[in-house]
Amino acid sequence: MNYIHWIGILLYGIIVIGTMVTVLLDRRQPSKTMAWMLVLIFLPVVGILLYFFFGQNIRKERFISQHSLDQLTKRSMLEFSEQRDLMLPEKHRSLINLFTNQSGALPFKDSQADIYTDGYEFFFALLTAIGKATHHIHITTYIIEDDPLGRLVADALIDKAKAGVEVRLIYDDVGCWKVKNSFFEHLREGGVEVHSFMPVRFPAFTSKVNYRNHRKICVVDGATGFIGGMNIAMRYVKGVKHVAWRDTHLKLTGSVVYGLQRAFLVDWYFVDRTLITGKAYYPSSSSLSSRSACQSKNSPLSSLHSPSSTLMQVVTSSPISPWPDIEQGYVRVLLEAQKYVYIETPYFLPTEPILFAMRTAALAGVDVRLLVPEHVDAKLVEWASRSYVLETIEAGVKVYLYQSGFNHSKLLICDDTLASVGSVNVDFRSFENNFEASVFIYDESFAQQLKQVYFADEAQAILLDDVMNLDRRPFLQRLWESLVRLLSPLL
Repeated sequence: MNYIHWIGILLYGIIVIGTMVTVLLDRRQPSKTMAWMLVLIFLPVVGILLYFFFGQNIRKERFISQHSLDQLTKRSMLEFSEQRDLMLPEKHRSLINLFTNQSGALPFKDSQADIYTDGYEFFFALLTAIGKATHHIHITTYIIEDDPLGRLVADALIDKAKAGVEVRLIYDDVGCWKVKNSFFEHLREGGVEVHSFMPVRFPAFTSKVNYRNHRKICVVDGATGFIGGMNIAMRYVKGVKHVAWRDTHLKLTGSVVYGLQRAFLVDWYFVDRTLITGKAYYPSSSSLSSRSACQSKNSPLSSLHSPSSTLMQVVTSSPISPWPDIEQGYVRVLLEAQKYVYIETPYFLPTEPILFAMRTAALAGVDVRLLVPEHVDAKLVEWASRSYVLETIEAGVKVYLYQSGFNHSKLLICDDTLASVGSVNVDFRSFENNFEASVFIYDESFAQQLKQVYFADEAQAILLDDVMNLDRRPFLQRLWESLVRLLSPLL
């Protein structure tokens, strides 16, 4: 029976070599290629399983045709052509063109953004908007928990569905893996159209478990939209037994909501294969302007809001788009910055282009600041990020550790002229593997408002230099951090 043993080894060797050749032909970043090579070599059998579930590259696959994309965005295109006197800021014209040419992310004027940094405020605004819906409610979320808040939002959606409002919900199957099916069945029985994103069921879709929809988008009647970092969960609301996660979310009004609507409708076609378009989903610009003016008067005093003339761009990225759109945008912002770039992210495992851009900007004298939590909710990620953090410090980046709980915000501010808020972490997963969305806002007033949000967070953080002697860390600690760093493209 010895020959069976050797045949098994031979077959396994062929599979491993074939997999390694596939990884090489994918032409990924060298660091990511090397990480997978090490996994395949040093983790027999387990390495193959990890690659099957988490490593396959789907960027070249097309899940939605260009014809369908054109149909989904036709109304947006028409409205864009009607934007008279659209002025693009010269400083960021190339960035705006980059997003427009790569992913069809059109810039929209006459828009407004309200900033929410507290779960109570955000969820009150969300439930208020849902309660006022008359035609449709569209929600994409990574997580909707079966907790008091999740059930409250679910009941509000069911009430509107029973009143004749079209209600559609997309949740990520992996993000909601702890949520029982009965929660979503209750929504369906109440008239809500519900789909999970890329459900992980063996054997279907198991090879795509690594590619998740991390977006947090809501659109109500095509006139009001929400985007940011908050999932629908009690963790964002202060409780007796826990400190609320710190996060940032925006309410958008005006023509920029077209960009959010487009993002949702593309996602909906992805999960339902139904083309939804028409004037009801893209109301006229005059209607949006009047609603925006009315809503700005009713904005809560605790939120911050921008002037209605603000220029905005909703940018999405995904593993099936030809280019990593948001990553390239971050690189361009860093390399074009003149004064400062402030970044908040809960997880810092930067790709090589981002790390290069941060180092280059800092060495050129730009005030680059990075604010991350002192401790994150995944220990392996925390260990892996340390070597990256120290590398940025050596180049002159100021790194701050947030002390008041877990900061889950994802924001960027540059030179008092540009700001961005969305679902994007500064890590491999967000830039390469996840379906993400951010809004880029080109307005001095809004950038200064978001900068004050950053400074408020920085006031609750400590400069990393103050708590760590970089030259005297134990050898074994530095070795472990470097070893874990090899796995960072896979985390």
